Amino acid sequence: MFLARAYLKSFVFTPKGAVGYFASLGVPGWFAHLTIAAETLGGIALILGFQTSLVAILLIPTLLGASILAHGKNGFWFTNENGGWEYPAFWTITPVEQALLGGGALALTA
Repeated sequence: MFLARAYLKSFVFTPKGAVGYFASLGVPGWFAHLTIAAETLGGIALILGFQTSLVAILLIPTLLGASILAHGKNGFWFTNENGGWEYPAFWTITPVEQALLGGGALALTA
């Protein structure tokens, strides 16, 4: 999921478009680059099982930002115009669960 989000910002919206969108939300535009890097590196780390619990916790702010800043004003249901915060909030909880579960038997690090 994190790699898909990074791909969307990098190749669909483009980094320039992501910077503009972040700025339109009242967030410094350079946060877009930071978010793309975090989602890319974090997604790879989670797939490999590298420091899974720590990485999962560190990625929560990217999802909180999406839930609150990008979708918060659109109401609860994701089917609302421009998508409500229901679905992003669900994804915000999943890294918490992953952090509690840890990396598993095949993880690079425990």
